[in-house]
Amino acid sequence: MDQVMARTTEGTTPPFVAASVLTGRPVDDAPDRLASVVHYLAGVGTGLLFVYFSLVAERVAGGSAVITVVGTTLVLYVLMVAFFLVVPLPRAVGLDETRRTTTGRAWAIAAAGYLVVLVPAVTGLTLVVA
Repeated sequence: MDQVMARTTEGTTPPFVAASVLTGRPVDDAPDRLASVVHYLAGVGTGLLFVYFSLVAERVAGGSAVITVVGTTLVLYVLMVAFFLVVPLPRAVGLDETRRTTTGRAWAIAAAGYLVVLVPAVTGLTLVVA
């Protein structure tokens, strides 16, 4: 995800959006360490959420692995992007409308990149452990 974020315009801004919301400081002045901690904790939490959603989807769908993985991935992607666009992004201090839009787009791209890594990793680990 960090590689994807570094390659997009405003791609490194989303962690600072969360830090801005937590501290009330402008995004550009938000603490680096807090931004990193919040960003990685959110990543771990999202990974755990993916595992939980996968287990629930598998139980509900009756064991169709491909359908549950694709469905869980799509649901999680929508939740990741919608949450960021609705909760922290509008509350961030110091972003004009253009920069807010660019940051939201960058987050959508980064979230997709995260899932491109997360889904095969979790699925592979599941197959190894099972």
